[in-house]
Amino acid sequence: MHYYIITGASRGLGRALAEEVLKQPDAHVLGVSRHATIEHPRYQHQPLDLSDIVAVQNNLYKLFPARPDASSLTLVNNAGVMGEISYAGELPNEHYEFVFDVNVIAPAMLMNTFLSAYGGLACPRTVLNISSGAGQRPVDGWGAYCASKAALDMLSQVAQKEQDQRGRGVRIRSLAPGTIDTDMQAHIRAADEGSFSEQERFRGLHREQALAHPDKVAGRIVRWLAAPAQMSPSVVLRITDLE
Repeated sequence: MHYYIITGASRGLGRALAEEVLKQPDAHVLGVSRHATIEHPRYQHQPLDLSDIVAVQNNLYKLFPARPDASSLTLVNNAGVMGEISYAGELPNEHYEFVFDVNVIAPAMLMNTFLSAYGGLACPRTVLNISSGAGQRPVDGWGAYCASKAALDMLSQVAQKEQDQRGRGVRIRSLAPGTIDTDMQAHIRAADEGSFSEQERFRGLHREQALAHPDKVAGRIVRWLAAPAQMSPSVVLRITDLE
């Protein structure tokens, strides 16, 4: 059995990933989200709010049970938040805590526990952290989001280096999936123009139907995950890098 743990599996790209994986007859998905939206005999839902770090700590053991029959094990840290779009100095401090908890702290804890639980196994193991191109360039109004995704990219690179040093054969990647038609994009388009100078560009992408559909992006990602691992030197990837 191929086991997948996917966070943010109730909607958007996370739900599309879970549904795409479940098309494989020998795949099982553990979806982590606040609400269950998928019904399938090989889908298990774990209710969890990733912004509640105490709850994450208390429920980690439920996400990574022993899998003696595993043909492969994959963790997809997909859940992420933009938070409020506004400039530094004009935001409550709690905004930064919320964004970093969901985008960095929770994924780091899940990856750490995945590697602890399954690092010594012989089957293929992958950690895919869903990042963003915003982690590689500054976008005004997105300070916490940009910084958190940059942190996720570097965390992935360090973790891959460490796994290589240990000779464990675990593949770790941080992927920018492109501009996808999700609730986050609607949130971006609704931002105040005075707090986000690129708003019109994102509205234009929507008007021109230039946003990728979650199902198409998910299909590309799952095909890459299911293919034999290519241990390339690049840890931080864009969707166009997947073959």
